[in-house]
Amino acid sequence: MIDIEELEDKFSIEGEVGFAELENDLIFITVSNKYADADICLYGAHITNFKPHRTMEILWMSPESNFQEGSPIRGGIPVCFPWFGPHKTDSDKPMHGFARLMYWDVLEVTAQPTGETFVRLQLCSSEETMEYWPPNFCAEMIIVVGKTLSATLKVTNTSSEPFEYTSALHSYFSLSAIENITIEGLQNTKYIDQVESGDFVQELPALEIQKAETRHYYDTDATCVINDSIYGRRISVAKSGSKITTVWNPGEEACSKMDDLPDDAYHTFVCVETVNAFNDVIKLAPGETHETSTKIGLEE
Repeated sequence: MIDIEELEDKFSIEGEVGFAELENDLIFITVSNKYADADICLYGAHITNFKPHRTMEILWMSPESNFQEGSPIRGGIPVCFPWFGPHKTDSDKPMHGFARLMYWDVLEVTAQPTGETFVRLQLCSSEETMEYWPPNFCAEMIIVVGKTLSATLKVTNTSSEPFEYTSALHSYFSLSAIENITIEGLQNTKYIDQVESGDFVQELPALEIQKAETRHYYDTDATCVINDSIYGRRISVAKSGSKITTVWNPGEEACSKMDDLPDDAYHTFVCVETVNAFNDVIKLAPGETHETSTKIGLEE
């Protein structure tokens, strides 16, 4: 049982960081500094809100998301680990791994001299994780809230044997409407098209979303920019420690079949994800660490 008063006593920062039960009984870290507001749910180490003071919300949250234990949160930045997508051999195991379905411990919350807020959460191997995945590991989510939002998944192999994992920072972005945006940064990049079932190269300088899309771009570390002509803003999505960028929008038909999405939700979001999968599976020897990061902000 998480003691919210104990968390407040140990980690709150007056006027900047607090703890609250924002949805059902789930506990969130609430951040409000000179740059932005943000909310981070301890269940899944899940960032649900990032709003710089000079603009509207950058991340998108489903109004029908399940905020309850046993269900993933729909929207924001889900943490997919230690596998991305369905489990390779056991379809009964949860989609996108177990990390987004477990509580993470708070290790550190500090106010930076720059005015940014630094948050560090941790999930380590336990009897519960070993029911899904046997290796010993320690994962951290390192989040910096400022003019930009930085999110880093840091994984350390604490076992005596090497292991492999896949992962993603599955970021959802809020849009005026899907038909108003383009995504720049992926020209001349190869991708696996999960909808059309094949390998392609994007020749156009910008991607327009005109139908359901699940594209896994590979061998790329490029920064993407979501250009929203109606909102008049350009959202920059930079990354490191990842060679795969996934662009996803479910389209009308699939969206109508998802119980935690309104039928028309596909109009108002797109996912641009920082991924380790396909030809970018992470392999860690004992004691080794890998960091996968995304940095989100507005172009000036």
